Amino acid sequence: MKSFNNLKQLLSTTGLVALTAVAGPAAAQELSDNMVKIGVLTDMSSLYSDSTGAGSVLAAQMAIDDFGGQVLGRKIELISADHQNKADVAAFTARNWWETQKVDVIVDLPGSAPAEAVKEVGRELKKIDFITGAGSSALSNKGCSPYSVHWNYDTYSNANTIGPELVKRGFKTWYFITADYSFGHQLQADTTAAVEAAGGKVVGSVRHPANSSDFSSFVAQAQASGAKMIGLANTGADALNSLKAMRELGVLETGQSVEVAVGDSNVYQALGLDTAKGILTVIAAYWDLNDETRAFSKRFFEKQRMMPQQTHMGTYTAVQHYLQAVKAAGTDDADKVMEAIREIPIKNMLWKEGKVRIDGRAIHEMYLWEGKRPEESKGEWDVLKLVATVSADKAFRPLEQSECALVRR
Repeated sequence: MKSFNNLKQLLSTTGLVALTAVAGPAAAQELSDNMVKIGVLTDMSSLYSDSTGAGSVLAAQMAIDDFGGQVLGRKIELISADHQNKADVAAFTARNWWETQKVDVIVDLPGSAPAEAVKEVGRELKKIDFITGAGSSALSNKGCSPYSVHWNYDTYSNANTIGPELVKRGFKTWYFITADYSFGHQLQADTTAAVEAAGGKVVGSVRHPANSSDFSSFVAQAQASGAKMIGLANTGADALNSLKAMRELGVLETGQSVEVAVGDSNVYQALGLDTAKGILTVIAAYWDLNDETRAFSKRFFEKQRMMPQQTHMGTYTAVQHYLQAVKAAGTDDADKVMEAIREIPIKNMLWKEGKVRIDGRAIHEMYLWEGKRPEESKGEWDVLKLVATVSADKAFRPLEQSECALVRR
């Protein structure tokens, strides 16, 4: 009996050792290629390069470093490329990264056409993207994908943050200067709906090619409309050049006002507060929001020699959220990581309460800002003051209004 028990114990111990031997390698294989690889696909050479570009690459690397440089005991690698604000270049790069370079997630993606192209490649290959740079609300509405996360803002959130507020202030007639591509069209449509719902009226609009150098004719048409508010349905260099043309033509001295629905602090810094004072904008992330953003921005500035823009800070927080999801899922399998992405609450230096919905839309607080007067500013990058914080349920499109097929299921 004693020998039988000894044999039983031996078999039990041997089985445990064998099980451990099998389980060890299996656990180590939960990360494909024994690493997590992140790709920053951005605009290094076109109209979004200042607000994305090299700054987004730096922000992603800072996120990796702050995470400890590894996840699940394996190295995190970063690669980057310039999509040149071209959808075909973006799609080709994304396919190459996902199919041959074993990239796990692609982040940034400024420009709605490049973002759309990459999202569709990701849908086909079942690979994850975090859109931190593009803004068309269609990306997570009718065009939603189970593998795409729309992180920072969209045209709906910005329109519903700024439009009703300005109508309430008495700006009831609007004229739009609109970028002639999907983002601009969607921003004008979303802002028009928000303005009209608040009791305002749109009296006209004019469209301009992306990356235009001369906005004088477009601004002259807006001026001639007599509208109380000129809405800029563009962003980046196009928004800055629109405002410069208004300054040169003296538009803001004639009683008309302008709003930048999708802004960034570099636009105000480059324009100068003598002109930019009082101009309202919506920015999901600003360097001077709180102690955490100020500490991050100081480190960013030391390397980039400029304060981070909303896409830079959004890219940092998106990479961190992705890595948290990989850690929680225990794998880089796209379906399991997407489940974790949706389960983990959004709580970071920018937003204290939020989540990623089934349609891929990240919902969180949004912020309305106003250009400071020169005497209010304490330095070159101290250009904005917070006017209002808008809760996620008021800023973002309600799920019951979504056209996303994932919601209908």
